[in-house]
Amino acid sequence: MPCTVSGPPPSTSSVGAGHRGGHYVFTVKNNQKVLRDLLKSLPWNAIPVSSSTGGYGHGRREQRTIKATEVAGGLGFPHACQVLQVRRTVTRKGRRSVEVVYLVTSIPMTSAAPLQVAGWVRGHWAIENRLHWVRDVTFDEDRSAVRTGTGPQVMATIRNTVVSVLRLAGHDNIAAALRHHGRDPHRPIDLLHAA
Repeated sequence: MPCTVSGPPPSTSSVGAGHRGGHYVFTVKNNQKVLRDLLKSLPWNAIPVSSSTGGYGHGRREQRTIKATEVAGGLGFPHACQVLQVRRTVTRKGRRSVEVVYLVTSIPMTSAAPLQVAGWVRGHWAIENRLHWVRDVTFDEDRSAVRTGTGPQVMATIRNTVVSVLRLAGHDNIAAALRHHGRDPHRPIDLLHAA
């Protein structure tokens, strides 16, 4: 399985995975404007659709279309050999929105199908949404006043423990679970006794 990473393109010295048997998959986001524009300018209209999947859930219809092409270089990524375009079209209450994401990977098309690469990234996003989003949004971790010594690590550990205990108790919506347990001081104690 490759390593999926969010962030700026690596330098030649920072990615040696291609030489050591590992691979990477990078999601190119809007904060990488030059690279995103370069990937957007590839001849996507001439590239056939590799796969298209759809589904219905949570009150919306979703269609994912994946296109992939091989690249020889020039992206600023060492060992990059494949670029994917993932187009996600969501229809909810008659309103349609389209999101286009680009992926850069060192995995050749002969080793992994575009659908498989996109699945790895989607799995990474599931982890991101399940824990990091909860920490960022529900706990508003970025605005925490705890900034010195080991305080930030201790608070992160406490937040992760709270999320884990609530998930083990069957709560999917952490914000709602926090409100529920915050209304009665006995509920958190009872929850800890049950765990």
